[in-house]
Amino acid sequence: MSATVSGPLPYGHASESRIDKLGMPGMLKFGFLGLLLVMTGVGVESNILTPHMVDVLGSPEATVSAIITGHSIAVLVASYLGGSLSDLFGPRRIMAAGAVVFVVFHALFLVALSAGSVEMAAATYFLRGFGFPMFAFAFLVWVNVTAPIQRNSTAIGWFYVMYTGGLPTLGSLVAIGAIPAFGGGTVGETGAMWLAGALVVVGFLVAHFGIRDPRGSRRLAPEGETASQVLTAGLRLTFTNRRVAMGFLIRLINTAPQFGMFIVLPAVISTTLEWGQSRWLAMTVAVYATNILVNAVFGAVGDRWGWRRTVKWFGITGSAIGLLLWWYVPHMVPAGSTWGYIVSVIAGCIFGCLLAGFVPMGAIMPALAPDHRGAAMAMYTTAAGGATFLGSAVVAVVFNISAAIGVDDFTRNSAVVWTFVALYACAFLMIRHLEVPEDAEKEKYGRLFGRTRLPAAGEETVEEADLAAQHTQKTPARSADQ
Repeated sequence: MSATVSGPLPYGHASESRIDKLGMPGMLKFGFLGLLLVMTGVGVESNILTPHMVDVLGSPEATVSAIITGHSIAVLVASYLGGSLSDLFGPRRIMAAGAVVFVVFHALFLVALSAGSVEMAAATYFLRGFGFPMFAFAFLVWVNVTAPIQRNSTAIGWFYVMYTGGLPTLGSLVAIGAIPAFGGGTVGETGAMWLAGALVVVGFLVAHFGIRDPRGSRRLAPEGETASQVLTAGLRLTFTNRRVAMGFLIRLINTAPQFGMFIVLPAVISTTLEWGQSRWLAMTVAVYATNILVNAVFGAVGDRWGWRRTVKWFGITGSAIGLLLWWYVPHMVPAGSTWGYIVSVIAGCIFGCLLAGFVPMGAIMPALAPDHRGAAMAMYTTAAGGATFLGSAVVAVVFNISAAIGVDDFTRNSAVVWTFVALYACAFLMIRHLEVPEDAEKEKYGRLFGRTRLPAAGEETVEEADLAAQHTQKTPARSADQ
């Protein structure tokens, strides 16, 4: 009979469940389910909110866009706080705080919309923006400190399966069914958003009462640090640790092209290439769905073949090639043709698939600062939020320069694509510096296909070499006369 283990199970333990072996820490399984429900609730409004606010508030789209921009700023700040506060108070408390903030201000936001108050809607939607990132990214910290090193990247992949599976995928599907069920029109949309709040409550309760891990309520940061030091650790790491700064920049570059192409491609696919808006929307769904399906797959590839190597060849190189395919293939097939559209969708899905090759960055970042995992994850999640701004900024800069020198639309849009490819080239140069001890064994012995090569007889593993080096440093050398 195997001994009972309290806390996370070590890799290969006899008590590991099927869920553990799939890379999802079994003791956090209700946290993953709760995350999926919470993000589904958050995603209900993703495709209906702007027109709904224009209708019920009677405000122009510019005003509504300003309200949504304020919400985006709150999300960006909360993406940092989710990690840094988890270091200080433990992820369980921060998940609870995030859920409460979201539910309270979501209800007040819906009341403001019903009252037609623009000012109250702007204030409550801004404050609500602090909610779900704190819940989600505090749980990401919890996942990172719980998953065994051998499956850390796979666990991060499962996090993103649940995160993006809810927002926007399942959330949009819930909206499609709920709006007519609540009467359709703005009344149905209001009912769907109240349902969204209920989903968030259920998701939080599932995670809060389903996870039984006392470590989630404990401080993760070193005991000697003050609260201000812990809260600013992520920023200090970025400015004092060159490798953390590089990791931040790589994650920033990661999805920036995705958001940039969502500015460039809609008019090109629907109008210039004559496929229409509905087919453009169908293409984006296919690209997102592909990415969701392979997040866990590339997490597992990273654990088997090496985190850094997976990011380098699949994430960076693969995404650059996929981005070029997504841009040029639609222009190489007959405009408006059905077969050309199908081929173009496949090209976009290649980009969506290989974008998941960046998943192991979620394992690399905290490994770069093992004493400040929450702080490192805070910078990782902040970069994820900042990718939206970088993507739109690249498009804005290239468009303005192109307008000044007077180039045609195809050349201008191609310049945007090649700018993103150049950013991927920068990431390719930086990733070589992000070596971490936890990944060294995978890079040395990992195989993408077939069995992993074991160390030859008498061959020292990386782990053994590290232990020997530590022993040498701790043992003073004897003098010649001893």
